[in-house]
Parts: sequence; C-alpha cells; structure tokens
Amino acid sequence: MSGPPTEVLRGLPAIAARGHTALVIVDMVNDFIDPAGKTATLARRPLDHARRVIPAMRTLLAAARAAGVTVAHVQHTTLPDGLSDSGPWLEARGRATFSVPDICLDGTWGQRIIDELAPLPGEALVTKHRYSGFAGTNLDMILRSAGVRTVVCCGVSTNACVEATAREAFSHDYYVVLPEDACGSWDVALHEATLATARHRYATVCRVEELLGVWAADGDDDH
Repeated sequence: MSGPPTEVLRGLPAIAARGHTALVIVDMVNDFIDPAGKTATLARRPLDHARRVIPAMRTLLAAARAAGVTVAHVQHTTLPDGLSDSGPWLEARGRATFSVPDICLDGTWGQRIIDELAPLPGEALVTKHRYSGFAGTNLDMILRSAGVRTVVCCGVSTNACVEATAREAFSHDYYVVLPEDACGSWDVALHEATLATARHRYATVCRVEELLGVWAADGDDDH
C-alpha cells in the first residue's frame, strides 16, 4: 500500500518563497572577515574575495528582513581552555590552509558578527564549534519551529563552512539555495568547484538579484 504522493517544489520561485524560507548567514565574523582579525594577521589569509561579497550580503539581508524571511546568524566559536577541542578537530585544523587554533575565541571581538551584518533583536544567533552550522547546535530546531522548508545559505568560506552547512541542511531534508555572489572564499577555484558540485547534487545556485525578485513577487501576490 503506497502513501500519498510526495510534494516536490521545483524552480526558485517555489523553492525560495518567503513564507517558508530562512536566510542562514555563516561565519561573517571579525576573525574571518576584518583585516585586523586573526585570519588575516596571523594566518595571512587573503580576504579580497570574502570582503567583496559584503555589499551583496547586506542587500540580501535587508531584503530578507523586509520580506519577513527568517534570519539566522551562525558564528564559529572556539571555547577557552580546550573545551571545544577534539583530536580529529585539532589534527585537521593543524594542517588546514590559513588556520589559527584559537580562531573566534568565545566572547572576544574576533567572534562577533561584523558591524555591516550585525544581527537585529529577534534574529537567531547560533554558535557552532565545527564547520557545519548544524553540528551540535540548535539551528535545526530554530528552523523547524519557524516552519522553514528552504535554507538560503551564504557567507564564508564557500568550500568549508558554507558547504558543510548547506550539505547538512540538505541531509536534514531542507531545500538548499546558494546565492553565489553572497558566498566567499580565500580560493576562487575552490569556490567555483563547490558551487559546481552543489548545482549537480543538492542545491539551487543563483544570484542575489534573483532571490530579491522572488521575494518582491511574493509581496506583490499579497496585494
């Protein structure tokens, strides 16, 4: 005996309709983005590509707020005294490109969201200790409580924490949207490769202006 047919949303207007979509902003924090942060000053990571996406992200965030789209800010956090460390994590971080062991130390300026994208009261702030915004956090509960079916995932780095969060969102049975001009990396080739894989396997890849168009059209439909 078969059950009812499974509803499938197809195409960006249906997938990213503002009534069931959340904007999840990943790791736009001072230690990763600001020239005075640890990534730039200690690890010498190039910030050009990551910083170039800030204007598009500001536009996207403003549009999400205006459209009533759920917003969640995910910030990488290292707990003091090794409380968030593990052997596998330290081993991987020890050979990671442009790595700093105590990046985004809890409670410091480096852990804070950059001023350009600062959270507003009522917006979820999720602290994570691994690449994915879902690993050991309450992000899934926040999204499901808000009736979210689609996650628009953006931030840094495209090929690391954004990818890990987007893939896990898909594994949690969310539709996933990646606005390519609101994602940044230290390596443009890895950025492009990540987006290519996402297109083929688990996400809708688009431009910020396309999402703005969807949300504006949703607003027109309300009248």
